[in-house]
Amino acid sequence: MPVPRPGPRSLAGQLFAMQVVLVTVLVAGCALFSYITDNRQAQDAARRQATAVAQAVALSPSVQEAALGPDPTAALQRYAETVRKSTGVAFVTIMDRHGIRWTHPDPDEIGARYLGHIGAALRGETYSETYTGTLGSSVRVVTPIHDGTRITGLVSAGITVKRIDAQIRQQVGMLLWFASGALALGGLGTYVINARLRRHTHGMNAAELSRMHDYHQAALHAVREGLLMLDSRRRIALINDGGRELLGLGADAVGRSAADLGLPAPLTGALLSSEPRVDELHLTADRVVVVNTRPVRGGEQRGTVVTLRDHTELQALSGELDSERDFTQALRSQAHEAANRLHTVVSLIELDRTQEAVDFATAELELAQTLTDRVVGAVAEPVLAALLLGKAAQANERGVELVLADDSDIKEGLLPPRDLVTLLGNLIDNALDAAQGSEGARVTVTVRAAHRELLLRVTDTGPGVPPSEAEEIFRPGWSTRGEGRGLGLALVRQTAHRNGGQVTVSGSEFTVTLPLAKEARA
Repeated sequence: MPVPRPGPRSLAGQLFAMQVVLVTVLVAGCALFSYITDNRQAQDAARRQATAVAQAVALSPSVQEAALGPDPTAALQRYAETVRKSTGVAFVTIMDRHGIRWTHPDPDEIGARYLGHIGAALRGETYSETYTGTLGSSVRVVTPIHDGTRITGLVSAGITVKRIDAQIRQQVGMLLWFASGALALGGLGTYVINARLRRHTHGMNAAELSRMHDYHQAALHAVREGLLMLDSRRRIALINDGGRELLGLGADAVGRSAADLGLPAPLTGALLSSEPRVDELHLTADRVVVVNTRPVRGGEQRGTVVTLRDHTELQALSGELDSERDFTQALRSQAHEAANRLHTVVSLIELDRTQEAVDFATAELELAQTLTDRVVGAVAEPVLAALLLGKAAQANERGVELVLADDSDIKEGLLPPRDLVTLLGNLIDNALDAAQGSEGARVTVTVRAAHRELLLRVTDTGPGVPPSEAEEIFRPGWSTRGEGRGLGLALVRQTAHRNGGQVTVSGSEFTVTLPLAKEARA
């Protein structure tokens, strides 16, 4: 059975191994450097100590006097040993100009020739060297004894290399303890850091992270829906192309606070909220967006994920579908009424009241034909004409008279048909709701292109809008008809602003004025 090959080590594991090797190399390098430095410093210290002892002995008056005496050994041996023991050097050797020892730690070596170089000392110099003598290898110094200008003897003091090595070993031992502690602390710190890194990277290796990043970027910019990620301070940490397009933001959006994006207040409030929002409709400058937010928490709040869906097209199609549905319902109702009128005409004919039957039938036809002729004659835009006829039938069913003002006159192509349906359809629906049930219920519609602008005005016989609510009625969700309403007037204002126009309200009169393009005015 084949043994499965182990997968690649995780990124945290790779970094851990690299850091352990790096820390080990650094600690070993520091230890080696410290050893070499300590060894050099120990030899320098030994040379300075031996120099000081040798020069002090050579300058001693008793030594200078004994060097001229008949028996220097008897006068200097005890003195040299006392100095050696008190200063900690390995030997203090006093000799004549020929290198014959007068003193030595080993009395048997007295009278023998000094092992080392004395030429420089005989020239009056203090000379140091590392040489192997009777006590082994040592760092030694030789300096002359002067009697005025004459050299009468030499003094050598030294410290054995074995003693220096013992000191170095002691220092290296301490250094190794410190190095081991540093290595252990470094390894522990590296382990803790990499454990956290492993937790954040979910144990993935570099190739997996790179592949995930590529997938993440591809998915982020491929979806049409908008995606935002806000950090804990409500600043944009991530936004895709769809999010920039839906919110009208530039390339510098990342890092900006959601409160400083210049978005409408309700939408800004949704982005700043700490509570999740589900399928909320909001308006931007030129779009209707569905907003969903979900806080990202992990012991503490880390930010918010926001998704945006463009509802503009769907809202426009929904408005057109509602108009078509209303128109269909009106046709159905008219068919039902036509059947009733036909039965009435037939019954009058059967009762031999022919003239009354003719008068009844033509009166109904003249009323319907008059409205149709008025709309077709004044409104050249077919979509708008169909909308007005459909709304007229709908108004008739609700007991409201819809009238087209005498000064109405509009050509085709002045405005995108979808925008006309949004503007006039929502204003008429709002007027029908207000006028229904009022005395002499009537809605008057004016559509006119003049003086380089397009004017749409809808007036009803309802109670009107109080001046204190003239601005509030355009807020998404505001309605006097219950939940699920209140988007129509907000869409009217948004569409008007998108086309460079404005909406005003005075009581029960709503007016939309839009600038006309030069081609449209020609």
